[in-house]
Amino acid sequence: MQSIVYDRKEQIMQQEFSSTKEYVASEQLMASVNVAIALKKPLLIKGEPGTGKTMLAQAVAGSLGKKLIIWNIKSTTKAQDGLYMYDTIQRLYDGQFGEEGVDDISRYIKLGKLGEAFESEEQVILLIDEIDKADLEFPNDLLWELDQMEFYIHETKRTVKAKQRPIVIITSNAEKELPDAFLRRCIFHYIDFPDEALMEEIVRTHYPDVEANLLKNAMDVFYQIRSLKDIRKKPSTSELIDWINALQIGGISADRIRSELPFVGVIVKKDEDLEGLAQRIN
Repeated sequence: MQSIVYDRKEQIMQQEFSSTKEYVASEQLMASVNVAIALKKPLLIKGEPGTGKTMLAQAVAGSLGKKLIIWNIKSTTKAQDGLYMYDTIQRLYDGQFGEEGVDDISRYIKLGKLGEAFESEEQVILLIDEIDKADLEFPNDLLWELDQMEFYIHETKRTVKAKQRPIVIITSNAEKELPDAFLRRCIFHYIDFPDEALMEEIVRTHYPDVEANLLKNAMDVFYQIRSLKDIRKKPSTSELIDWINALQIGGISADRIRSELPFVGVIVKKDEDLEGLAQRIN
């Protein structure tokens, strides 16, 4: 009995996510990921664009040594797209030209990303990226599949059931409210925008040798821009990382950052935000 308990604890420990060299996660975020894994529930991640929601799934896959399957959601995406597609046109084409096996409908069934995750012999990470881009019914249309980890293919009368329950991570930019029935089935975490201490740690994971004074001045300007009340698009973490890279490549000295705002178009993307910005920061 003790051996069984020990094995169970060891299995749980092996499933624990922690920060990687490429991705710095807060204690709260790591806890949310691990609770979702332990409870076998989808993890719903919200936050500003550019706060590392998509990168989180990549980090979890890398930390746990699992394959990552990404289902990118668009405004036209339907839940059915993630399950399977029946290629009737190819079957009709093959029938016209006398191809063998045209009566075998299974040849014309192609699994979507959710179906691919279910069919995997090993547990995978399934990222459903930017779910709020789809229409309002999209999340509700996935309730059964995410609950029961199975779906039915009507054309072949076959049920596809998950061989290994995938770890499901869902991201949202909060562009639309998600249905309550869907939210009840998820573990929720909002990625707060990093404070300066965490931001420095994040930047140094990408550029460990960045000069300290350059980093400080760049971050000071960056947070000043974000604090402007009428800024239309606040710069994101990924844009700060790109800006620091541009400053290093351009050989910009730290004392020029505030006075000249070099390469400011890397972090400020709206005409209205660019106008008069130099006077307000200096």
